[in-house]
Amino acid sequence: MKNLGKISVILLLTLGITTTVNAQVSDGSSPQIGIKGGVNFSNMYTDDVDDNNMLTSFNAGLYTSFPLTDFIAIQPELLYSVKGSELVYDNAFASGTAKFKLNYIEVPLLLKINLAKNINVHAGPYFAYLIDSQITNESEGGSLDFEENYDNDDFNKFDTGLSAGVGFDLNNLGIGLRYNYGLSTVGKERTVAGQTYTIPDGKNSNISLYLALKLN
Repeated sequence: MKNLGKISVILLLTLGITTTVNAQVSDGSSPQIGIKGGVNFSNMYTDDVDDNNMLTSFNAGLYTSFPLTDFIAIQPELLYSVKGSELVYDNAFASGTAKFKLNYIEVPLLLKINLAKNINVHAGPYFAYLIDSQITNESEGGSLDFEENYDNDDFNKFDTGLSAGVGFDLNNLGIGLRYNYGLSTVGKERTVAGQTYTIPDGKNSNISLYLALKLN
C-alpha cells in the first residue's frame, strides 16, 4: 500500500505536467497520446560505461506529445522499466548466470525536435522511482538456482539521469532508439565491521529500442 501511494503521487504529478503544457500550446496543434514499449539493454557502471554484464529486459508505458511549434514539442512519458545487470560465470566451482533486476516507474521529460517529416531527436531528464528488485541465479544442473525479492528500502528509492535518442515516425507507428545515463548511485551506504560501503556501488546505464503507437 505504501508503494501504491507513492506511485499515485507520480501519476498525479505527470498529469499535472501534461495539463500545464497543454495549456501553453499556442499554435492550435493537437497533442498526441500513445502507448509504447520495447527492449532494454541495461548494465551498471562506476567510472566508465561499458557493454559488460548487460541485462536484457523491457519497458512499457504511455506518452503524450505537446507541439510548441511545427517542429518542436514537449513529450512527457510514464513507463515501467526494468534495469540492472547480468553476470555470466564459469569457474572451478560452478557455472551459470546471475541477474540483478531493478523495477522502476520512470518519468522522462523530453524536448522533441523534428529534423524532417519522419525523423526526430529528443533529449531531457528522467526521474524514476524504484518499486522493488530481484536477484536470480540459474546454475548449470540447477543445484544453485534461487530467486530472491527485495523491497526498495534496500536500495536508493529514486534514480535521476539524462535521456537522449532518435525516432522515426510512420503515420501512427514510431520506432526509436534511446540511451539513459543514470546520475544516481543504485546502492545505499552500509556500515560493515566499522567500514562504510555503498552496495551496489554503481549507476544505471540503459539502451532502449522501442515501438510507439499513436492513439489519436
